[in-house]
Amino acid sequence: MSAVLNDDTAAADKKAAFEANKLSKRLHRQVGQAIADFNMIEDGDKVMVCLSGGKDSYALLDVLMNLRQRAPIRFEIVAVNLDQKQPGFPEEVLPNYLRSLGVPFHIENQDTYSIVKRLIPEGKTMCSLCSRLRRGILYRVAGELGATKIALGHHRDDMLQTLFMNMFFGSRLKGMPPKLVSDDGKNIIIRPLAYVAETDLEKWAAHRQFPIIPCTLCGSQENLQRVQIKQMLREWDRKFPGRVDNMFTAMGNIVPSHLMDRNLYPFTTLKTTGVADPSGDKAFDDDDTGCAPAAPAVVQLKLHDD
Repeated sequence: MSAVLNDDTAAADKKAAFEANKLSKRLHRQVGQAIADFNMIEDGDKVMVCLSGGKDSYALLDVLMNLRQRAPIRFEIVAVNLDQKQPGFPEEVLPNYLRSLGVPFHIENQDTYSIVKRLIPEGKTMCSLCSRLRRGILYRVAGELGATKIALGHHRDDMLQTLFMNMFFGSRLKGMPPKLVSDDGKNIIIRPLAYVAETDLEKWAAHRQFPIIPCTLCGSQENLQRVQIKQMLREWDRKFPGRVDNMFTAMGNIVPSHLMDRNLYPFTTLKTTGVADPSGDKAFDDDDTGCAPAAPAVVQLKLHDD
């Protein structure tokens, strides 16, 4: 009986190791691809990885450290955590974890928690003010540390949720870009997890046993519109596999002539040319909604084998 149990345990362990290895390869491939597609990290960069204590930022740091060892370019990594002085925050967890990795890090202590709690009425959404305060502090810290890029842990699902949030509540067709220049014009923000699904990050966090620190601000608000949109997308993905992937791909296949933004396309000055468009009659090309869009061209990020 014990021999059978031992065989079953060995088989289960072997399967778990196989799945973990497959997941690791997928994560590193997707992050490397996003970095290459959007030229996120260049030779000589100093990348400030913003670490919150959640699964996403832990995974971001983990993967970037691994890719750095094999990348054809040289770049530095510095991990930064903003301690917002939330009650009960285990302030020793992140420093201990980062020391164990041997990665340079900086802990910025700023009591934004008290500001948010004082200015936002009980039961109201705290995310907007909290984000603005964090953003300003992180921009300042990036300058002080000499960072050339600020890496955030937003993933594919965050980008889609932002798209729907803006459509539903802001009347804008606006998502979350993988790379942008900050409003102050002094910082470049990158999101290397742009191609990564949140479910994969959940599995990776469990496999790597990251010391997750729960958020007691926005992370504890279950009535957020973003939470509801997340549930909606998860349900769609469960009922209609591939739908979320198609929506994400659509964010990179924009056709301005088939939208309604007069700032992006000269609708008011359109004239006939008398010359047929080589791509066909675009006026009716969306009648066949069963046709999948063409996959965008990709650039492979070459890594050293050593």
